[in-house]
Amino acid sequence: MDDVGLGPDERILWPASVLAGVAMCGAVYDLTRLVSSRCFKGYNGLNEMHKIEWNNRGFSTFHALAAAAVSFYLLVMSGLFSEDAHSAVVIDRKSWLSDAMFGVSLGYFLTDLAMILRYFPRLGGKEYLLHHGLSMYAISLALLSGKGHVYILMVLFTEATTPFVNLRWYLDLAGRKGSKLYLYNGLALFVGWLIARIILFVYFFTHMYLHFDQVRSVFPLGFYSILTVPPVLSLMNLLWFCKICKGMVKTLCKAKQSASVKTD
Repeated sequence: MDDVGLGPDERILWPASVLAGVAMCGAVYDLTRLVSSRCFKGYNGLNEMHKIEWNNRGFSTFHALAAAAVSFYLLVMSGLFSEDAHSAVVIDRKSWLSDAMFGVSLGYFLTDLAMILRYFPRLGGKEYLLHHGLSMYAISLALLSGKGHVYILMVLFTEATTPFVNLRWYLDLAGRKGSKLYLYNGLALFVGWLIARIILFVYFFTHMYLHFDQVRSVFPLGFYSILTVPPVLSLMNLLWFCKICKGMVKTLCKAKQSASVKTD
């Protein structure tokens, strides 16, 4: 990365976007607390730790929606990474929007990690520390080098499943595990996870294989990071997917038993 210099725009954009990510988390946290206290009767009866996690999941949902939307636009709609769209090789392509989104995501992961460490392990265990640490490392490397933005965007798109995870937690806390919404959300989580965190990673590794000559041209630290970080994240996604499958089967069995009782 010795030959990579930071332009005047990047020196402003990156710190500003990281600060924007931190500010976004604080603003949405407070907004979630304000709206929830006025619109959800059960919120004020929660204990302090549940309120903190409730608000924390508010800004994690907001970031997930923003990250997934921007990633989808850049990967699918913008044509930035189309094979014939530019003369530059795919692994070198980037834009101010990808830089800005990476900065905002860094701000989010830093804020969320700080909260996880402060209340550890009540907001997440060691797997969350590993996930956030690897995410921040990979994003920072892509920002500093300008390499591999296409792969970071693919990984960021997996955040599209986070709103379903958070909604399940909200419904569970509200005692709505037996509701149809809980069931439908569980099915959406299963399908979304399968597409965004399993099938997408298959495409990720296939893309790497087909463009391995470009991947090998990256500086050594970046090259070995691309070979190691995604497989670790993929393994974590598979382990979480197994838990989701078990939870879905359990929910479907309960729903079937409930329907049988009503029929009888």
